[in-house]
Amino acid sequence: MRIDKFLFFIRLVKTRGLAQRLVEDRHMRIDGRTIERAHAEVKTGNVLTFPLNDQIRVIRVEAIPTRRGPPAEAQACYTDLA
Repeated sequence: MRIDKFLFFIRLVKTRGLAQRLVEDRHMRIDGRTIERAHAEVKTGNVLTFPLNDQIRVIRVEAIPTRRGPPAEAQACYTDLA
């Protein structure tokens, strides 16, 4: 799944546009590797590191969501490591 879509589906950003900007500004890392494009693939087990709301978020992908569902469903797709 694309990283911008993933961040939108798990409700960490309000729009896909915000997620795309976060990635294109080179603030996103997948497993320690800087990502430059919003179409970077996210897989189960990846560790994502990025700034969000004046803090650094570190999350591990536990599952790939199929839709932007309710918050409880979204939170089951990742583990916060920070």
